[in-house]
Amino acid sequence: MTGSAVFDNERYIIEQTSEILERVKKYNNKLYLEFGGKLLFDYHASRVLPGYDPNVKMRLLQELRDKADILLCIYAGDIERKKIRADFGITYDSDALKLIDDLRGWGIDVLGVVITRFDSQPAATLFKNQLERRNIKVYPHRYTKGYPTDVELIVSDEGYGANEYIETEKPLVIVTGPGPGSGKLATCLSQVYHDYRRGKISGYAKFETFPVWNLSLRHPINIAYEAATADIGDFNLIDPFHLEAYDKKAVNYNRDVEVFPVLKRILEKITGDEPFYKSPTDMGVNRAGFAITDDDAAREAAKQEVIRRYFRYRCEYVMGFTDKETVQRVELFIKDFGLEPEYRSVVEPARKAAIEARERDKGNEGIFCGAAVELKDGTIVTGNNSPLFHAASSLVLHAIKYLAEIPAKIKLLPPNITGSVRNLKTEILKEKTLSLDLVEALIALSISATTNPAAQLAIEKLGELDGCEVHMTHIPTPGDEAGLRRLGVNLTSDPNFSTNNLFIS
Repeated sequence: MTGSAVFDNERYIIEQTSEILERVKKYNNKLYLEFGGKLLFDYHASRVLPGYDPNVKMRLLQELRDKADILLCIYAGDIERKKIRADFGITYDSDALKLIDDLRGWGIDVLGVVITRFDSQPAATLFKNQLERRNIKVYPHRYTKGYPTDVELIVSDEGYGANEYIETEKPLVIVTGPGPGSGKLATCLSQVYHDYRRGKISGYAKFETFPVWNLSLRHPINIAYEAATADIGDFNLIDPFHLEAYDKKAVNYNRDVEVFPVLKRILEKITGDEPFYKSPTDMGVNRAGFAITDDDAAREAAKQEVIRRYFRYRCEYVMGFTDKETVQRVELFIKDFGLEPEYRSVVEPARKAAIEARERDKGNEGIFCGAAVELKDGTIVTGNNSPLFHAASSLVLHAIKYLAEIPAKIKLLPPNITGSVRNLKTEILKEKTLSLDLVEALIALSISATTNPAAQLAIEKLGELDGCEVHMTHIPTPGDEAGLRRLGVNLTSDPNFSTNNLFIS
């Protein structure tokens, strides 16, 4: 059942903005602020902190818009291997384009795009050309020579000096990018180096959300962060530098702790002086922990997120996208909490719906799929596949009929409409699959709504599925996944394929 809000966005914006401006002032009104996590659409944060606005960082940035430039970093290797952002099902380079469009929608322009560790890779070069021909400034930065051990080489004309300097005007420079490892830190330090070569004083800080430094190491919110990054091997630890400097425990993660001694030496070499920071936690600007209003509810939400990640990695494993160790790592987190994957309330009802489909169609060959959704009032609605609909289509139609209080015997999709769509698929488009996936079913529903008041009433309830929990017994087809993503549900599935075919369109 959907819980109440546990995060105070307004308090967070006030505290985080104040902290950022304090850092800007500390560095003589020139600060390069690396944005950890997602600048927009931070759905991980909104899932583990119910009430967290996925675009709260953008709202915060609007408070600072007159003081901030924005640089977008993307790692050339991610472009080359077509790395996917799971929230949108699009590649990182497409996500970069989407981010530029989204920022413009908020009235903010990107100063330029930095392609990091660029080595004339064909896909990265194509991406560079695409941006430049749309009048977006692109800065190809090569791999930093000597990094991470040879500080003398790093802080030289052959290291950071080999990168093109990016002219910025405003006191705050937001450096963001899709996903971890995009080269944001190197871009910030390269700029600090060039500034000092030009006689300008500037500094570096990191905008952080997770892990939350002032929560305990094993707090479910911090464990959820480890689960979210299990595929790249991130893990949390007590910041040893902070403990030594202040005799206080603070939670950080391995990459920041590992890079801190090198980062400190680089900043000392650039500036000729010891930096303000005594620990990687000092580098971060993170007031998220102070905006949590209900710790118990936040703990429960975070546990649910760990289970979601477990199902996701199991599916990625059977599809060949991740390794078994990643799955096992997250499975251990679940066991540490004393839970089972079935603790997720929609798992067992979905599996039961698949069994019901098998019983209903005894004697028929094929794979039987089930799906379940938990609505915001706690009601669980199920659906399963049939010759007419995919399980996801059946589920959504059942859910919106329930929300609209439409009796079961009233049909939302009359045979003439479903028959027409099926004829289009098989006779004209030459598809083999007769049943309608979710996108097809929703299109058919919108057509039905022109003459069927019940269908129109049901369509008006689609928005109420946003944020609801959904589980399927099989990995959704592209049409089902796209439809569920657009409806905004939190989807998990068992690691089973919905067909024996190797190619699924």
